[in-house]
Amino acid sequence: MIYGETTMGRCCTQMGAWLLNVNAGRCRQAAMMLAVALLATTVVATAQTAAPSKPIKLVAFGDSLSAGYMLAPSEAFPVVLGKALRQRGHNVEVINAAVSGDTTSAGRERVAWAVPPDADAIILEFGGNDALRGLDPGAAKINLEAMIKGFQAQKADILLAGMLAPKSLGDTYTKAFDRIFPDLAAKYGLLLYPFFLEKTALQQRLSLPDGVHPNAKGIEAIVADILPKVEELLGRVQSRRLAAAKG
Repeated sequence: MIYGETTMGRCCTQMGAWLLNVNAGRCRQAAMMLAVALLATTVVATAQTAAPSKPIKLVAFGDSLSAGYMLAPSEAFPVVLGKALRQRGHNVEVINAAVSGDTTSAGRERVAWAVPPDADAIILEFGGNDALRGLDPGAAKINLEAMIKGFQAQKADILLAGMLAPKSLGDTYTKAFDRIFPDLAAKYGLLLYPFFLEKTALQQRLSLPDGVHPNAKGIEAIVADILPKVEELLGRVQSRRLAAAKG
């Protein structure tokens, strides 16, 4: 009887140990499965976080001042601006849709095919050729307004690059022309850079021999000065994207 009890005790002890081993194995297996699940979740989350967002498509739409008149392609305003923005960490594609010699009327005529319909933001830079030719400020305003309405209809944010008329055209003309840009910016809620040639006008070292168009150093000066406004423009795009994502 003692032997039987002892044997039974050993059996129970062995059975208990076996059960403990089995349970421990099951716990280890469950722990491993949980760890794998957590790892998979972490990998997915990390991949989603690391996935690059869609680049902001920014279009420089204007005349020779944006096109890069008499400059190497790498020295044109859109290229230099794009490089500066990327150096500051912005995921942006800058498109040069500017044509030398364009007036506001010419820009309005080609806007439908020159500017991608999926553009996120526009730097609208026209008016210099209108002023140099003494064209009607009222007509220039109508042309710019038509372009602005079109861009806003396609949900693009706009930075309006202003221009000033030569003083030689007289007070009446210059006052009417110079009011175009702040008036439109206020009416349509646009960002405004008041004078595109602010940093280069009458600066011989920053201008081409014609005294009007910026040289490569002039473009760099313009980009450095307009950069905060462009970053504000990109901020508007990002805010719009976040709002759309939230529904």
